[in-house]
Amino acid sequence: MEKAEKETQENIKKLGNEVLAQLRKVNNPDIQLPIRALSNIYFDEKKRLIRLGNKVSHRTYLNVAHTRKFMQTLMVASECNKIIDQKVTISIRDLYYALKRTIPGTKENTFEEQQESDPIIEDIEVALNTLREKLHLKADRKGYLAGPLTVKDSGDTIDASRMGSSGWGIPSNVEPENIQLNNQGAEYILVIETDAVWQRLNEDKFWKKQNCLIITGKGQPDRGTRRIINRLHYEFKLPVYVLTDADVWGYYIYSVIKQGSINLSFLSDRLGTPNARFVGLTTQDVDKFGITENVTIKLNKGDIKRANDIMKYVWFKPKEWQHEIKHMLQVGYKLELEALSSKGIRFISEKYLPEKISKRDLLP
Repeated sequence: MEKAEKETQENIKKLGNEVLAQLRKVNNPDIQLPIRALSNIYFDEKKRLIRLGNKVSHRTYLNVAHTRKFMQTLMVASECNKIIDQKVTISIRDLYYALKRTIPGTKENTFEEQQESDPIIEDIEVALNTLREKLHLKADRKGYLAGPLTVKDSGDTIDASRMGSSGWGIPSNVEPENIQLNNQGAEYILVIETDAVWQRLNEDKFWKKQNCLIITGKGQPDRGTRRIINRLHYEFKLPVYVLTDADVWGYYIYSVIKQGSINLSFLSDRLGTPNARFVGLTTQDVDKFGITENVTIKLNKGDIKRANDIMKYVWFKPKEWQHEIKHMLQVGYKLELEALSSKGIRFISEKYLPEKISKRDLLP
């Protein structure tokens, strides 16, 4: 058994033994967990990352509000210990089904939806100071990459410049012990919000013409995609440019890539890339590139509320972002990346991106 696996199992057993010791003393069993909520999050100005604070909560068995989650926490920890013993890796969906059953003598199920088991996994990660991957759990792959990069995965060498229209599917576990990376001359990384635009750039061989890597997380990027961006940046000193829709949701996706998320603040060092820069799309590009307003989308009440909310976030305080968000509210519209196709199908790959990157027309 590898050292990391042994340490993880020891921590799982320590959690179980602590509960057992409390039961032997006829105490109310109590599991202590760091609070993963806005009330226990702070922005580390020096590291430029969202961090988890030191507040903790207590999940006790004899508190009716906690009993169900207390049971679920021990069930997930026990199952993880079992699969490590078996030397297998399962999906978080598999875990949910492996643990879902009706409690004898009741009509209650241990889990009703996967939305119950997923947060418990994260609780255990932060409580044991470990990673989901070290618990032998994985999620469905979501991200894709193309460009001059070779990858060693399970003994196979993969050339990400020779993967055709599909690209290399980024797995859930991209830690160095599983995935080794070798840059073949890429000069920067372009992270694209939507799969459709990624496919457009891949078909146009944008990565070859611009000597870069193109990555998509197909919306909000999963942990594997964010981790591969982080690794590529730090291991090869590659600049990271993020391309999203010109709306508050696209801007939020950028912020998650840049400094991490509230929910996974305990993993910000691994998932955040503070030096990332925003290349577009912005509402100011309508005038800069002569985009007709008939391809814009009117802001709704939710957009307006969200825009006012994110203006208050520390990471959107730079004057450039304040100007962009205020401009969006002033003109009253947003844009999808596909709106650039109104200027020509290859406008985004032949004009828009090369010009913005060469002129360093980026938001911080």
